[in-house]
Amino acid sequence: MDLSAPEIRVLGCLLEKQRTTPDAYPLSLNALRLACNQATNRDPVTEYDEAVIRDALHRLSRRRWARLASGAGSRAPKYRHLLDEALGLPEDELAVLCVLMLRGPQTPGELKQRTERLHPLADLSAVLDALERLIGRDLAERLPRRPGQKEERYTDLLGDDEARPVAPVAPAPGAPAPQWTPPAAEPDLEDGAQAPPPSPVAPAAAPTPDPRVGRLEDEVAALHTELAALRASLDALRADLGA
Repeated sequence: MDLSAPEIRVLGCLLEKQRTTPDAYPLSLNALRLACNQATNRDPVTEYDEAVIRDALHRLSRRRWARLASGAGSRAPKYRHLLDEALGLPEDELAVLCVLMLRGPQTPGELKQRTERLHPLADLSAVLDALERLIGRDLAERLPRRPGQKEERYTDLLGDDEARPVAPVAPAPGAPAPQWTPPAAEPDLEDGAQAPPPSPVAPAAAPTPDPRVGRLEDEVAALHTELAALRASLDALRADLGA
């Protein structure tokens, strides 16, 4: 696959909002822009304008992965995805793929937590089973473990090289782990001499995410989308009354 980063974000947002806010789906261009640029449940956080999103929609439409879905009486054009029809994926695989598109490489535990509102998965075994099926379809891959990280991470394969983040490569099995060496005592410096650079400090381990924070972020994101849809409906009603 060779989707650009905006195409992946647009496709993931359409899929997410179809599941989490069905009353506001399909999405108008403005609602889709807000969904793409959410500060929650997105990694990285973006600032795409309507021109970028419109171009992504055009490219996805040419692939037949998205299309215009406005009704005859609709004032604003609205859009829907065709990913389920194009790829023929079951609900659990679509949920996992959607979260990978929106939040980048993640561990099975993170995917288990973040797919709850899209399609609940019973346990980690169900997440791993969905991931293995996506890997078999060349839609996802397992990444090398980061130094000091216990869990494996997975990423989607929808994007080109520029759209996919690169994880650091872990040392080869059996290779000695790098040891931290305490800094030597500072030598006496003569006038004009420069002190040696400080020794690198080992990075701290990432904190375990609190599932309650993820649920609150999902609820806030859903409220933002519903508000955008209500504003669009109100603008259309005002236009009808003023006509």
